Amino acid sequence: MKLLLPVDGSELSLEAVRFAVRMLLAGLHGEAVLANVQEPANLYELLVAHDSEVIERVSAEAGLHALAGAQELLDAAGIAYECEVAKGDPAHTIVEIAERFACDLIVMGARGNSSSRSAMLGSVSNEVLHASALPVLIVKPDPLMAAEPE
Repeated sequence: MKLLLPVDGSELSLEAVRFAVRMLLAGLHGEAVLANVQEPANLYELLVAHDSEVIERVSAEAGLHALAGAQELLDAAGIAYECEVAKGDPAHTIVEIAERFACDLIVMGARGNSSSRSAMLGSVSNEVLHASALPVLIVKPDPLMAAEPE
């Protein structure tokens, strides 16, 4: 079974990876695809950068940085995985990645760090849930972690 694990660097996306690791270590035979979707540059970024290659490079580096924590978790568990950093609308790009890599299941957090979508809780996961023909497992935040004072 191939699991798509979309991560954005948030703690909840890493919790979804931990959940997938537990499933794989408990006997689910499979591998993972780690994915990060970078949103396209906004007008301000385009005007300030003056160089589309700089924007592309920074976006790719940000995507790889967001994957680092999830890679550590999978490496520590000895789970085989592939990585993909893409650019576009997060929800639809996640669905496209799942289809391109022939994934069987998408495992993702209920909400993450999406800057333009932070007003609606879990809007990306909700969109993926409705747009995907594949099963989608949504990992909700642990209520004990959410209740802990900062």
